[in-house]
Amino acid sequence: MFETMALILGGGKGTRLYPLTKDRSKPAVPIGGKYRLIDIPVSNCLNSAINCIYIVTQFNSASLNKHINQAYRFDNFHEGFIDILAAEQSNESSDWYQGTADAVRKNLKHLLSFPQMEHVFILSGDQIYTMDYRTMMDFHVKNGCDMTLAVIPVVEKETAGFGIMKLDGYRVTDFIEKPKDAAARAGYANINLVKQYFPTINPQKEYLASMGIYLFSREALIKILDNDKPDFGKDLIPMAIKQMNVGGFLFDGYWEDVGTIESFIKANIDFASDNPSFNFYESKVYTNSRFLPGSRVSDCHAEETLLSDGIIIEKGNKIKKSVIGVRSIIGKNVTIEGSVVMGADWYELPEHKNYNRKHQILDIGIGDNTIIKNAIIDKNARIGKNCRILNEKGTKEFSGPTYNIVDGIVIVHKNAILPDGTVI
Repeated sequence: MFETMALILGGGKGTRLYPLTKDRSKPAVPIGGKYRLIDIPVSNCLNSAINCIYIVTQFNSASLNKHINQAYRFDNFHEGFIDILAAEQSNESSDWYQGTADAVRKNLKHLLSFPQMEHVFILSGDQIYTMDYRTMMDFHVKNGCDMTLAVIPVVEKETAGFGIMKLDGYRVTDFIEKPKDAAARAGYANINLVKQYFPTINPQKEYLASMGIYLFSREALIKILDNDKPDFGKDLIPMAIKQMNVGGFLFDGYWEDVGTIESFIKANIDFASDNPSFNFYESKVYTNSRFLPGSRVSDCHAEETLLSDGIIIEKGNKIKKSVIGVRSIIGKNVTIEGSVVMGADWYELPEHKNYNRKHQILDIGIGDNTIIKNAIIDKNARIGKNCRILNEKGTKEFSGPTYNIVDGIVIVHKNAILPDGTVI
């Protein structure tokens, strides 16, 4: 069972997802009301019969470690594992990870400690998709590849955010990382090749982009890391194309890189739509079993809304195109639209609420008559009555002690307190 292993990269500081990454690593960011980003690649692995998994991280790893330990417990008779590999000083290096390849290089010893290991998947921890990695493995073995890249078609305006490649049959012949202008990506468009594999695809998707999902044969991984180059995309893939048999495995399913606040809220709202691009009801995604009670809704008008476990919603609420996370407490006559409410990590007991009253502290949750639109409310937030979280002034960017505005989206911080009557 140790012939194929997976190494999931937890990313760096996650600055583009700040302040959601203020107190947690990027893979630990909640999505879909009850899941974490890390649950997606882990579930894909388990559903692909890969149950020897390392997760590499170096920033704010405590909440991720806690989630992994609570969610993925193999019994004593199971040889699989899911372990966190946090950045550490060693005799070989005292530095932080310098890039994706450097993170794998510094943890290669853990993979090589299994002599029967033949293949390694290198996966990203901040993407949403469903893939049976066995199909990619079949492609890899059939074509005798040393390295295989998962590939997805994209439109021209998206190329600046991806590694773009050329294919000759199954083989990758050229690769450029994140071309910034038309001159840099000249010659990479190939709609005829894309249509060959995806006959009904949008004709504007004429470029082939790397999904950041790599499959290596053991010896190829050792060889490609035998240097000090920090990144796969910028440094090692172009080098591998010249020295090895590198294949391009084309993927035609839904895939979203949620590396920004805008893409994060977009993906979550899509989960709640009538016809979601990524459907939790069809994709088998695992997470922590919290044993929460069913949600209690007194009187609420909800449209295209995803309600999670253990929610309490009072009378007169209007919720539209939103995700309401676990243990959310929502008062009376509240309006929520186009937003993600992450919920809470615990319920406040009567004695906690009595303490709140004595010390003039707001309860966790959203107070009566509050309006929230185009916003993300992080966990354990205490939002008072009659608040208006709308970004009424249309501010594009703002950083404050209790909330930020990123690309016009308001993000209320984890554990933040917004007093009664707050207007944003």
